[in-house]
Amino acid sequence: MTEEHALTGGNSTAVVRVGETVRREAGPWTPAVHTLLRTLRAVGIDAVPEPIGFDDRGREVLSFLPGEVGAYPLPGWLWDPRILDDAGALLRRVHEASVPLVGQDLSWRSRAEPAEVICHNDAAPYNMTFSGGRLTGLFDFDMAGPGPRLRDLSYLAYRLAPLAEDAGAVFSTEQRLTRIDRLVSAYGMVFARSEVLAAVADRLRELAEYTDGRHRETGNPEFADHAAMYRRDARRAERLSGEATGAARPEESRAGDEA
Repeated sequence: MTEEHALTGGNSTAVVRVGETVRREAGPWTPAVHTLLRTLRAVGIDAVPEPIGFDDRGREVLSFLPGEVGAYPLPGWLWDPRILDDAGALLRRVHEASVPLVGQDLSWRSRAEPAEVICHNDAAPYNMTFSGGRLTGLFDFDMAGPGPRLRDLSYLAYRLAPLAEDAGAVFSTEQRLTRIDRLVSAYGMVFARSEVLAAVADRLRELAEYTDGRHRETGNPEFADHAAMYRRDARRAERLSGEATGAARPEESRAGDEA
């Protein structure tokens, strides 16, 4: 029997590597996730896992994505501004390729309105692979579902600007806002800073409530700590939203190599 090795990164369920495949617990949402991954790969997005099927234990089987996962403590090279370009561009490709699935009768694990695209819902370094200081992969689509594109983009900004308290990066407020501009510009649509920051605050409050529930279910104090952090970060994002001016535009996508 091929040996199994536990993997870091995705934090929804236990994940193991078996040879060149990844195995994890399946759920009612798994067929929809596999449909999404097949759709993405069919248009040439090979930065996401290939769905292979299920093993004899009923676990889903995906191809293994090589590279270094952006796990904690976050490495200094993660703040290279080129990664903002990579991440914004990849998320836009994923979103655009997912549009045909929005209206289909698929059982997703989450839904939000307006349903513009299929959101990843946890696009962050810990669900990404990197090689040579560049983004090479995006995985853990378990929480994917229809929703507004800004839902995904704002959370990615939260993790890569970064606005997260636990990121460990040292940037001024203006540098963080400029990094948001660069990420949004790489995505290729116009969103005002205030709009992105307001979406960050909304998403973090939602996450805090979800994490409170996980704390009640498990009694794990780490969930309570994370929920408190999300609320502090949400308040900061909301304050910045009220102060922010300007919008990131596609033609400004290479402005400001501040990292």
